[in-house]
Amino acid sequence: MTTARLDFRIDDAIKLKAEKAASLLGLKSLTEYVVKLMDENASKVIAEHESITLKDDIFTQFMAACDQAKEPNDALKAALKLSRDQGFNNAR
Repeated sequence: MTTARLDFRIDDAIKLKAEKAASLLGLKSLTEYVVKLMDENASKVIAEHESITLKDDIFTQFMAACDQAKEPNDALKAALKLSRDQGFNNAR
């Protein structure tokens, strides 16, 4: 596995606190602790930005509006064409 190096400076108090937390979690090193935190947080941030969470009955209202929708108007068709021309793909 290829590894990358990351060098940074932190306050002594933060380092001591992080070392204690790493020890309490049974991790071998401060590096292992920092990598674990970065990986978990990065996954969380990415998931939050790549998904949509709807509350209450918003999805039901959206689906009802879709069911009642009429033929797309020229503005909507132009927006679709623009998104395709810009390389956006709605298939996942």
